Amino acid sequence: MSEPLRIALAGLGTVGGGVIRLIETNAEIIARRAGRPIVITAVSARNRGKDRGVDLSGYHWEDDMVILGERPDVDVVVELVGGADGPALALARTTFEAGKALVTANKAMIAHHGIELATRAEAAKAALKFEAAVAGGIPVIKGLKEGAAANAIQRVYGILNGTCNYILSTMEDTGRDFADVLAEAQAKGYAEADPTFDIDGIDAAHKLSILASVAFGTAIDFQSVIATGIRRVLAADIAQADALGYYIRLIGMAETDVDAEGNRRLFQRVHPHLVHRDHPLAHVDGATNAVVVEGNFAGPLLFQGAGAGDGPTASAVVADLIDIARGDIGAPFSIPVAELDPATPAASGHRSGRAYLRFTVADRPGVLAEITAAMRDAGVSIESMIQKGRGVAGDAPGAGQVLVAMVTHEGPESGIAEALRLLEGSPSLAEAPLVMHILGE
Repeated sequence: MSEPLRIALAGLGTVGGGVIRLIETNAEIIARRAGRPIVITAVSARNRGKDRGVDLSGYHWEDDMVILGERPDVDVVVELVGGADGPALALARTTFEAGKALVTANKAMIAHHGIELATRAEAAKAALKFEAAVAGGIPVIKGLKEGAAANAIQRVYGILNGTCNYILSTMEDTGRDFADVLAEAQAKGYAEADPTFDIDGIDAAHKLSILASVAFGTAIDFQSVIATGIRRVLAADIAQADALGYYIRLIGMAETDVDAEGNRRLFQRVHPHLVHRDHPLAHVDGATNAVVVEGNFAGPLLFQGAGAGDGPTASAVVADLIDIARGDIGAPFSIPVAELDPATPAASGHRSGRAYLRFTVADRPGVLAEITAAMRDAGVSIESMIQKGRGVAGDAPGAGQVLVAMVTHEGPESGIAEALRLLEGSPSLAEAPLVMHILGE
């Protein structure tokens, strides 16, 4: 058997500990499948004295993790620190300067600096692998780069954030409101103390931008992802969706088209959607992730599994290490950086579909007529509509208000945007309307 692949591990949190346990537990299986052993030679983390439940005595310790990339006894650096910039980015740059490969689970760093790092990797003739950065243990990057490599990908979409999916599916099961379920998720460790990245769709947007680049051969463009989270979804929305035959899911979606001048456009959006109960994504519950890839010959492919956690994410990290041990370098985004298409960001106005709109309005005559008039003037056709009181009595917040929910017929999204513009500033509206698009059935 060949010489071992020697790795350094930066970051010894949940995933880092999982990588160590996986390499130690499955050492023989990994060696057979990789063609040589994979061994850890050096590690680094912020706190050397912390008990992590794994034995670190056999590994060299570096207080400065950036030095891991320069060590002569290291072939591959595994970065599990996180953060778009700071030590993680410095370590990645140092690793490629030293001509070594990098495996990372850091979606923020890849989303913000992926093109730079891929350029450095290509110049160093070294691998840059990031399977664990998207959807935890689900091999969706490998599926796009290998299993669906012969296909022109038409669309990629899915549930990319387990925290949001846990909150929404728990709201469905219990009838409780968002704030209550979020607090429970934080208490159980499913949500961070500051959940902004998750519930506002930023985490899913990072992942979507990476998927889009790999799927379509476009330059990664996180800044153009239109991201809306779930913090405004009410229990009433969940109940109304259920009555209509839908579940609410936070969906990240990307697709390309060509404009009238023949220029390629890339559409990327993270947004809560109504998903019909017959759709596979409707039954993805809890912290699970799922991604649908639509190929022109393969058709729709569903990738589903644990989107986070020590075991699944460590599995994705070590799968990348096995590829490197076999000599698989490859282009990080499937094709060389110079050949990635700088597609023009696409706005949503040209898209067509159905939507759910919810208005919180003053309970007085004429309000409903005002809303329907705005819809009429914007050319939006209403399929169904329901009005319900908020059930708040006395002087409590929300008293004297009603919820008006409607579902539109198929039509351009620009029409909905125009209707909301016409209603902007209306004293009848207690807050901005909530729009959730309906996933194509």
